Amino acid sequence: MERTITIFGSAKPKPGDAQYEFAYQLGSRLAEEGFNICTGGYAGIMEAASKGAYDKGGLVYAVTVDNWNSNPNPYITIEVRGKTLFERIEKLIEMGDAYVVLQGGTGTFLELAAIWEYANKKLQPPKPIVCHSEMWKTIVEVMDKQMQFEGRETGLVKPCESVEEIVNYLKSKLNT
Repeated sequence: MERTITIFGSAKPKPGDAQYEFAYQLGSRLAEEGFNICTGGYAGIMEAASKGAYDKGGLVYAVTVDNWNSNPNPYITIEVRGKTLFERIEKLIEMGDAYVVLQGGTGTFLELAAIWEYANKKLQPPKPIVCHSEMWKTIVEVMDKQMQFEGRETGLVKPCESVEEIVNYLKSKLNT
């Protein structure tokens, strides 16, 4: 059974940057394990993860936006276009069997909040959510305290430290 991992992250990192190289390794390892990947399709972490998977022969989906004046990265197998930012996020959520949130800014924060809320409100079947970076780990800790205070389920987002930890967690959750 094919499984697709949606990866969220910043468009800012460049080749050689630690965040870019981490995303490249993640895309590569996921493809090696037989996962498809899906990203927002542009530069930075999206490009790095796409390139990593593409270089290993993986299937790479990208969800781009009609009204942005950016060209998608060249490591895409299948491009899906959205008309607006929110349509794009909705498609990224729909296409993923699991999610990985890498370093990013407000756009990535919006994506994390959306997938977390889908899990919190049970708006779709349960899907694993993983985050990587000290920033997301801190946010998860703060939000889990609030969720506990509200009597809601905690532990919906799993902070991970390494590519291997992410891949192993996803494999265990997706029974591959």
